[in-house]
Amino acid sequence: MTWLETSTENCTVRRTLDVVGEKWSLLVLRDAMNGVRRFEDFRHHMGVSEAVLADRLRKLVAAGILETVPYREPGSRTRNEYRLTPKGWDLWPAMIALKQWGDRYTADPEGPPLEVRHRDCGDVVETVVVCTGEHGGHGEHDTLTPRQAYTRPGASARPRP
Repeated sequence: MTWLETSTENCTVRRTLDVVGEKWSLLVLRDAMNGVRRFEDFRHHMGVSEAVLADRLRKLVAAGILETVPYREPGSRTRNEYRLTPKGWDLWPAMIALKQWGDRYTADPEGPPLEVRHRDCGDVVETVVVCTGEHGGHGEHDTLTPRQAYTRPGASARPRP
């Protein structure tokens, strides 16, 4: 079965985009990964309407990407903070990859507005594609290019109707 003969009904990229593929959802994730937790902080930092933000937060919580944690300021009612779950943090490499692409192709002439650096040595963090090393573990292969990889139907591949 070739790619064009394969159904995309259960495509995991498509399913991922259904959950996080909207602009404001990705920006909520960006801010959450940078320590933003409270509704008003998201709203003011992102410049998004209350209705849109509430909708995106609700969807990300329902998907298990964010969780709500109650907090209460003295003299105020109880509210919720939004924190990334382990499932949410698993999107970190994808966010770094998007940032890396943006830094290369959309940054201001003087450079990107934000750097992500390794806490131990201070070097810039980047994403790479590597072989999982099924035949011996990581380290056997250098970073891969698109021409060094191929796709094939997976376990849940179905013929296109």
